[in-house]
Amino acid sequence: MTVIEGLVSVADFERVAGEKLDTGVAGYFFGGAGDELTLAENVAAWRRWRLRPRVLAGNGEWRTRTELLGEEVSMPILVAPVAYQGLVEPAAEPAMARAAAGAGTVMCLSTLATTRPREVAAGAPGGRRWFQLYCFKDEGVTRALIDEAVECGFEAILVTVDAPRGGNRERDLRTGFEVPEEIGVPSVEAALGSGRAVTIEETFGLMDPALGWSDLEDLAAECAVPVLVKGVLTAEDAGLAIEHGAAGVVVSNHGGRQLDRSPATAEALPEVVDAVEGRGAVLVDGGIRRGVDVAIALALGADAVLVGRPALWGLAVGGEDGARRVLELLREELELTLALCGCASSEELGRSHVRRAAPASVYSG
Repeated sequence: MTVIEGLVSVADFERVAGEKLDTGVAGYFFGGAGDELTLAENVAAWRRWRLRPRVLAGNGEWRTRTELLGEEVSMPILVAPVAYQGLVEPAAEPAMARAAAGAGTVMCLSTLATTRPREVAAGAPGGRRWFQLYCFKDEGVTRALIDEAVECGFEAILVTVDAPRGGNRERDLRTGFEVPEEIGVPSVEAALGSGRAVTIEETFGLMDPALGWSDLEDLAAECAVPVLVKGVLTAEDAGLAIEHGAAGVVVSNHGGRQLDRSPATAEALPEVVDAVEGRGAVLVDGGIRRGVDVAIALALGADAVLVGRPALWGLAVGGEDGARRVLELLREELELTLALCGCASSEELGRSHVRRAAPASVYSG
């Protein structure tokens, strides 16, 4: 039996990845901002919902396949953008893209990837890909990033808007971890025409901290593919995103890595769904560790979820095969949840299928 075959849950992959990775690298990917309250709440908040199963539904088959931005995917579970995947696996982002393609879903490539978009496209030619974008002070750099992604078949742009400054990541300060200078950010280096690796500090220094809604509107109008806004946690911003041309939003708090004590994404999701009112796609990330979590997100109105750390743990443990196995585990758990909730497909899940868990009693335990 291989290591992967002996792992039966995302938690198993998390444990083995933590044992395998160097302390500094593990802290970078496992950690969050400040006291890491939001990091922990992202996981805990999904567990405060309970499913309301329906019986005798007469279903003999269950379908996780769904449509997203006009195209079909095997499941409403996408791979979230995660930076510097080369730190955990030499095959890096192309291996993750192949894992997503093998599972029949979408891989979102980070601006801070260790592989350029064209190399990822060449490494997984049959897969579907989206590109996560940080906007730069130099609009020419931003445009060059978008142009390469669109030219290489990336089908959507996810503009990250919750990082005008980097969060206070104390794990990295304690371990002294820094992304090795030789790693670089190839896509940014190409856009800059740089002949050397660009450090993460230099890259963030080049980003535009002053983005406004008019910038989003211009970007959405000029872009040849749909633009989604990643980092929305309130009804107000969700509505504004749609009004300014976004094709959808991603409910996200950057994996708890930016503003500590911001809402868990499971808590923010319902108000965002209500504000969008079907005018665009609503996706959510953060703290999803089970197919049951995915089902709850869909019941609350999300069109799909993105998973970052779980897929990365799979990559760290078993490369492409490990990442694909994590995605398959989540899909299998989602299918089982559908069956036990009396739903033939993920589209049938709605708010009637969920309720808040009863608050813990002072007498419990």
